This record gives sequence, C-alpha cells and structure tokens, in this order.
Amino acid sequence: MAVNDLTSPLLSPRSSDEPQAVITIRDDEDSESYDQSPSNRQSTLLANTNHRNYNHSRVNNEKVTVISTNPYDFLGSGEYPVPTPTTVDPFRNGTPFISGFYEVIKTILCLPIALVRLVFFGACLAVGYVATRIALEGWKDKQNPMPKWRSRIMWVTRFCARFILFSFGYQWIRRKGKPAPREIAPIVVSNHVSYIEPIFYFYELFPTIVASESHDSMPFVGTIIRAMQVIYVNRFSSASRKNAINEIKRRAACDKFPRVLLFPEGTTTNGKVLMSFQLGAFIPGHPVQPIIVRYPHVHFDQSWGLISLAKLMFRMFTQFHNFMEVEYLPVVMPPDHKTQSPVHFAERTGQAMASALNVVQTSHSYGDLMLLMKAAELQQERPWSYMVEMARIESLFQISSLEAVDFLDKFISMNPDTRGCVKLHDFLRVLRLKACKLSEEIFGFLDVEKNGSITFKQFLFGVAHVMKQPLFKQACELVFAECDVRGDNYCMKEELADILRQAIPDLNEDEVHGLFDLFDTDKDGRISRDDFLCCLRKNPLLIALFSPRLLEKDFPIAGDRMVEEIV
Repeated sequence: MAVNDLTSPLLSPRSSDEPQAVITIRDDEDSESYDQSPSNRQSTLLANTNHRNYNHSRVNNEKVTVISTNPYDFLGSGEYPVPTPTTVDPFRNGTPFISGFYEVIKTILCLPIALVRLVFFGACLAVGYVATRIALEGWKDKQNPMPKWRSRIMWVTRFCARFILFSFGYQWIRRKGKPAPREIAPIVVSNHVSYIEPIFYFYELFPTIVASESHDSMPFVGTIIRAMQVIYVNRFSSASRKNAINEIKRRAACDKFPRVLLFPEGTTTNGKVLMSFQLGAFIPGHPVQPIIVRYPHVHFDQSWGLISLAKLMFRMFTQFHNFMEVEYLPVVMPPDHKTQSPVHFAERTGQAMASALNVVQTSHSYGDLMLLMKAAELQQERPWSYMVEMARIESLFQISSLEAVDFLDKFISMNPDTRGCVKLHDFLRVLRLKACKLSEEIFGFLDVEKNGSITFKQFLFGVAHVMKQPLFKQACELVFAECDVRGDNYCMKEELADILRQAIPDLNEDEVHGLFDLFDTDKDGRISRDDFLCCLRKNPLLIALFSPRLLEKDFPIAGDRMVEEIV
C-alpha cells in the first residue's frame, strides 16, 4: 500500500548545478544564481556564438560531422549541466524469483503451512471488517475525532491486524525505542518498503493516515482505513494537496485526534536507499517523530518494488519466519526561527533517518517509479535506465512527473537502442525534421557528451531547460502571431511553410506537410492557436525553427521589455 505524496515541490539534495541564464530575486540567504541586466542579455542574444563543438554521428548509415552550436541563444539559453546517470535503483527487489535449492525445497515444504496461513488471514480480515462496520455504523460526524466507545470496538480490528502479520510470518517483531507521546509528537513519518508497515502501524499506533483516493474503493481495506479517519489526497492535484496540508494541520493541532502518519517518500522502495521527501509532514510545523523499518533477510527480499501483490503474499506465506525491525527515533523539532523552511525541516529529518538506516538519500521520487513502469510497459530492455531522479528535475525546472512521462513516451518512439540511447536519424524522424545544419544543432544541443547519441536524461534536461527560459512562452505567442497572417486565429500550411523556410530554405512539400501535421493536433486541416501552443509544449525543441523570424522582428528587445515588466 503506497501512500501518496502531499505537496510540491519535491525535496531534493542541494546542487551546484544551476541554470546559466536566469533572473533571480535575491533574499537574505544564499543565492547561487546570477542576474543579467537587459543590456547584457540583449548583447548576449544578438551575438554570434563563436564556440563550436564537433562530434560524429550517422544519418542513413553514413558518417557525418555534426557542427553543434546553440540554436536557443535567442531565448537566452546557455549551456546546461546534465548529471551523470546513477546506477541506483530504489525499486528493484533483490529476489524477484524463487531460486536456489534451499528456497525451492522450503517453498514446497511450506505449501501446507501457506494454505493454513491463507485461511487464517482470510478469517482475521473478515472478523476485522465486521468489527469495523459495527464501529462505523451510524457515525455521521467524521470531521471530529472518533468517539471513545467506537475506538474501543476498533481494538478488535487492531488485534486482527496483529494476527494478519502473524499469518504473513511475522511471529515476533523486534522494536527499539518507544513512540513519543502524542502531545509531544503529533506527526510520525516512516520509510516505506512493503504493505506490511501500514498493517503494523494500524495495530501499534492506530494513526490517521494520508492515502490516495483510490484506496477508498478497495474491498475490505477501504472500510478499515475509513475508520482511521484517513486524509485522502490526489498527488496530481495542487488543490487536493493543499486541502490535505490544511487537514493535517487541523488534526495535528487537536490532541483528541490520533497521530498523523505519513510516508514522505510517497511510495515503496527496496529499503536500500531513502528517496527524496515530500513536504506534507513538515509544512504544519509540528514536532515529528521519525520511525524506520528494516527487513533483514538472506533468501527473500520482502520489499514490494514491481512485484505483484499476489506473488509477494505467496512468498511471505511460504517462509518459516519473516524478520522485521522497527526503531523509533528521537523527535525532530520544527525550526525555531522563520529563516528555516519546511525544506530544512525535511532535510534534518531525512538525515536522521538515513543515518539510522545507514543508507544514502537520493533525488528519486514517485515520478521515477512512473517512468520505470512506463518503460517496462513499453517493453524496454533496461527500464531502470530511464529513471532520472525526478525530484531534482522538478526542483530545477518545475516540470511535473506527468509531463516527464509524456516526454518519455516521445523518446521511446525514437527507437532507443538496448543502452537506452537515440541516434540522430531517429530523433529527426520523430520530430519531422530533415537532416540539415539546424536539425544537427538541435540534436547537438542535447548531446552534451558529443558522442552522437542522447539518453532520456539528456533529452529531458534539454527540453525542460528550453521550456524554463523566461522568453519561451513569449516566443511561442509571437511566433503564432507571425503565422496568423490573415488575423483569423488560424495558420494554414502555406503560412507555416513561409516561416519554416526562413530556417530551412530547401524544405520540400512533403517535409512541410509532416511538420504541419505535427502542429495540427486536432487534424482539422488548419492550426489554431491552441494547436500551435500545445504542439510546442509537447515539442519545445521545435521553437528553434522559428528563430530567424523572431530575430528578424527584434524579439530579444521585445523580450527584454517583457521581462523587465514582469520583474
């Protein structure tokens, strides 16, 4: 059971990798970005780039030399760093299959035990469900704490939860430390490895949890978590996340409510790393008690990962005993002065948990799991290579996980090889570009290692960097205004061709039609403003095709005026 994240932006470790041309409003604290004055920026945009990077690639199996300049100078874009790929996979289960003579024999011997455990599990779940229905019967005022007599009935369900853990092979659970009193630490946070932790915390603490709205419709489970006065949240809705934060504040401030339990990683991991934290537990500003969970093992990794629930349950049922350790850490107090933000609070908590677990905290997030699952769904040979540490990208470029998945879909349509790399000719095919100097410059802008191929991480960093430029949206609007020659809010093929041929003079009719079809998202034979802007949001690299017309119209000067007005 993966509990959803609460708010954005995602927490990621500090990085010295900063955009090269940004407008920054400085505060009293450290600021690593720098400002450019309008006059300096104008001269930068209008100046020709003297530095050229040479690399080799192939188009139609012929080796060509790609002369790479920056085709996005007119937006104020400079060079951007792309972190080296990480080999860490926080979701990989170490024992996805039954392997080895010992495990095979043990599984066979435990099959009768597994059958008994399954029956016992079903009986406990049924009894707990009935007790919960009785406790909830006739209760309408769910915005206030559950009455004590109803909470006493829920002890039946809590004992059933402990028997369910017993049926899964957790006959005893090692504990270290004790839960802090609720009045001292009204919020608890924990790492999330398996569906076992929520069951344990339900028995041990009976907290209020934060969960996805989809959990409400789950058979049996939905009824039980409603008794915990669950706070529902949609991780992709900013309004839902804001409401969840407000509800956490309200319940944490009232001693009559139980503790609030959050899994700040936002999903399950393999327990070998700690992922970046969402900030939902830290924005309210209450003391937080971290709890860490370990699952020591030799033959059977109990982490959820991408293992199906049925398979994981079967493996648990066929073990003699499953080990689990729970450690209650000292309470982490909120910042005592306003200069420290919830980010600092989350960092201190994460450091305490990572140190106790003896692991590192990475910049991975739930978005990386979405990318991993998408790559696996599209049958990529190495799906884990498409993870990009989304927390860092969201922090740097304000790009959402859903947008990243859309870009992954486009990247995979470029037919990456077994290493997850895309060559020039496949890149040009998907973007409907012909092989020319400008197209090679666009590819060279992404190919930061200058080896003739790009990875998904390079592709995503490149498109996100272009989209983040302060002049990007203004450029899109001005380009459509240039295309709308007749002033009817539509662009026809001939009008688009005239502007495209300023960038690529020898563009033939078929190539124009391919680009026109790409921009005509609703396929009605003409490009509306919405079509045009939607296409550039999905294919931001194509804005380079319109740079000659924009520079002809003194776009950098107009852009400087716009930025000055915004600031």
